[in-house]
Amino acid sequence: MSNILKQAKLFFEACETGKGWEGCKAYCHPEATFSAQAGVLADINSLQEYTEWMKGLLTPVPDGRYELRCFAADDARNCVAAYAVFHGTHTGPDGPVEPTGKSVAADYVYAMQFDGDRIQHMTKIWNDTVSLEQLGWA
Repeated sequence: MSNILKQAKLFFEACETGKGWEGCKAYCHPEATFSAQAGVLADINSLQEYTEWMKGLLTPVPDGRYELRCFAADDARNCVAAYAVFHGTHTGPDGPVEPTGKSVAADYVYAMQFDGDRIQHMTKIWNDTVSLEQLGWA
């Protein structure tokens, strides 16, 4: 297994289980950037901000979890791609509305670009509109 694949798996697990920046920063450049073509993430430009957003998501969706479908490294391009499905139910506080009791099953992909053995940029590919509708947030 390549070193970037190992680092990406450690980052992915920390991020998706709500460890926030404190649990993710060891796998990232301090100034790692983030992008997504999703409205709810439009103002997030750093990987630090994104990992904190994911941590915060687990308050209104406390049973949030991922189902990993594919994890692959492209060593020639220093990139790792992860495809997963996020599952969870809005039962907790601090959501955009009172708990709806509705569940989400959202496909998403992380494309993690490495510089050395640390992530320098990550793109999230995700249809936030479908997820927000499933949760009753839109």
